[in-house]
Formats: sequence, C-alpha cells, structure tokens
Amino acid sequence: MNDFFYLWRMKRFKQFVEWQVFGVCSYIGDKIGIASATIRKYFIYISFLTMGSPVIVYLFVAFWMNIRNYILSARRNPLRYR
Repeated sequence: MNDFFYLWRMKRFKQFVEWQVFGVCSYIGDKIGIASATIRKYFIYISFLTMGSPVIVYLFVAFWMNIRNYILSARRNPLRYR
C-alpha cells in the first residue's frame, strides 16, 4: 500500500511540475522532437555542473513564452477590436 501511495504522490508531483513550472522543457521538446523528460534530466545535470547558471536561461525562456502567449491571445480576442 505504501508503494502505491508513494507512486501516486510522485505522479501528482510530476504533473504539478509539468503544468505549473512554465512548461519550458515541454515546449522545447515539442519543437525539437525530443522527450521532455530527457530535456529535464539534462537540464538538471547541467545545472549541477555549472552551479545553476542554466536557471537564468530557463527563466528568460519562460518569460519569453509567457509574453508570446499573452500577445497571441490578445490578437485573437474579438472584444479587443470593437
């Protein structure tokens, strides 16, 4: 029973991270055609090796994606052009 609960919690945590942490690795994986889990794994390895400097790149890409989505949603909003 403990194993099931542990696996369930880990699955929930993974879903939370995938949906709440900007989706940068998923976006890059979709564009390149690589599994997002592989990108996350390498991102973690590189972050440990370089003492966290890829986090700055990650935050920049997350900011860029958020602004891009905001601009695209504003273009498609019919109430904006009345």
